[in-house]
Amino acid sequence: MTSALIYIVVMALVAAVVFLLAALVFGRGEELAPLPPGASPTRLPAEDVTADDVRALKFQQVLRGYKMTEVDWALERLADEVERLRERVAELEAGTGAAPAPVRAAG
Repeated sequence: MTSALIYIVVMALVAAVVFLLAALVFGRGEELAPLPPGASPTRLPAEDVTADDVRALKFQQVLRGYKMTEVDWALERLADEVERLRERVAELEAGTGAAPAPVRAAG
């Protein structure tokens, strides 16, 4: 009985050492360093949002994913920008007399 107990203790120690070494070598698997509490990486310019601005968006991670208020804000900002651009395109097409371009479905 004592040999089985010693075997289990040794195996637990070996597993703990291997886990700690792997954690030191590979880290926690995060791509980005965690943000300080209360900080928000979500930024968009006030006007003229570009594709690179959207690609560079980062959201604060919380327990169950991303912070909903930040995602909602970004989606609202992008919706406003798309609406503004569509209105501008319609104005330009009306001024030139060109037929409106067909809208392509996403996906």
